Amino acid sequence: MSDNTNQDNGTNTDRRELLKGLATVPVFGLFLVNLWRKMRRDALKKSNLLADLFQEKSPPTVVSDLSDSRHLNLGIIGYGGRGSHLVRGAGFATKGWTDSASENARKNKLDKGFETFMQQEDLNVSLVGVCDLFDVRADQGINASKNEVRPSGGKSLESATRYRYHEELLKNDKIDAVIIATPDHWHAQIAMDAANAGKHVYCEKGLTRTFDEAIDLYDTVKRTGITFQLGHQNRQVEANEKAKQIIRQGLLGDINLVELATNRNSPWGAWVWDIHPEGNSKTIDWDTFQKPAPNKIGFGEEALKRFFRWRCWYDYGTGLSGDLLSHDFDAINQIMGLGIPKYASSSGGIYYYKDGRDVPDVWNATFEYPEKDLTVLYSATLSSNDPRGNRIMGHDATMQMGGQSGGGSVHGFIVKADPESTRYKERLESGIINSQYPIYSYSPGSKQIDGVTSATSRYFANKGLLYTYREGKRVDPTHLHVKDWLDAIRSGGQPRCNIEVALHEAVACHMATESYLQGRKIEWDPKNRRLV
Repeated sequence: MSDNTNQDNGTNTDRRELLKGLATVPVFGLFLVNLWRKMRRDALKKSNLLADLFQEKSPPTVVSDLSDSRHLNLGIIGYGGRGSHLVRGAGFATKGWTDSASENARKNKLDKGFETFMQQEDLNVSLVGVCDLFDVRADQGINASKNEVRPSGGKSLESATRYRYHEELLKNDKIDAVIIATPDHWHAQIAMDAANAGKHVYCEKGLTRTFDEAIDLYDTVKRTGITFQLGHQNRQVEANEKAKQIIRQGLLGDINLVELATNRNSPWGAWVWDIHPEGNSKTIDWDTFQKPAPNKIGFGEEALKRFFRWRCWYDYGTGLSGDLLSHDFDAINQIMGLGIPKYASSSGGIYYYKDGRDVPDVWNATFEYPEKDLTVLYSATLSSNDPRGNRIMGHDATMQMGGQSGGGSVHGFIVKADPESTRYKERLESGIINSQYPIYSYSPGSKQIDGVTSATSRYFANKGLLYTYREGKRVDPTHLHVKDWLDAIRSGGQPRCNIEVALHEAVACHMATESYLQGRKIEWDPKNRRLV
């Protein structure tokens, strides 16, 4: 308190000295003094008149209460790029990662990756089982389980056991919960097997490869009563909670249209991922990998492409729908509580990446909510990096989230009054509100430019998926999402992206996918839980 008071007193003293100095200049000085005072009065008047619009609430805090709670043993099934990040969120990283991250931090003070990892809460868990069909990744998972460079301060750790098949891992009675980060076509079977084995489940998005799998998985989770979390770390993003407050206060007025957008423009962003030089018929269990896929091929160059770039084919995933739309849909569902749409239609094509894939690289989807008088539009391209951001458009104001259009900050948002607003009509006419400028801005955390360099990392940073803030402290939302799941396991409660919420995302995304594949509008029948 004393620091702020001294700062305020210093600022006031500086202003008085400036005004005294200006007053010594005859006519021009008097003009500037009066102008200064008028600007101060106008700013104070405007702040007072807008204060009634916003009821500020503090975002959730990070509570460190797990160290004395029940210890949990984890298994990871699928230790690829996303799987390794989820395991880091639980507190385990390979020695190669910690060495590289600490070296990057030494070279670049703005690179906060290592610091963020080391400041994570110790979640009181052990990594005791690793399952992957690629030997190299399985070995990396084992390495992470033994690395003493971790948030707990370096405890002596036992090596995890490597399992070839997920069924073997699930037979280990010591394992309490599993993280599933395989390609989408394995999600449903592994998650249902885990639930039936009494293991709690964290499953990466998209929930399943097909609509029928989503219904089957939902029923299994409900029947077994295990704690289920879908991997949408955006549920932990500070800006989304703040945006929800704004929406609930009705500051946008009636909302009839929401626009969501994905823009990427790099091979990596279009899932043209590296084919590992050690990938071959001896290190990859290809037959097991393609077991749930509708179309089978022999092992060879094409199989290697499909193994490492699986998102490019409907045999293993749903492309833009399950990967990128799912993030934005879940974020809007979190903010607005939309639920499953009544109708969905989509269109697009393979216009840029002529590499043998069968999922589109330009894709648009429309979701209709007649009972809410609302349409949600989604538009995506993998061949342009123009940051459009997301927009929630109301009669009285529009919320621009992320991107750069309209001045939206990185994973923050701005609110601009509509020039034809009914709610703000008097304030617009009096000049207190100018529709060209935000009436509310939210930019979380530090103003410092981040040490994020790659185009793909910047994309995720703009979406708020790399980090968020709690009380000004940078935190990995993946860590918060894993913690949320573990908290729910211990307390018997429900995590933020539980199976009910997961079903909303899964059905909406599958409706859009089926519309593209069938070339027609898809309708959700909630009574019979089917698509028509």
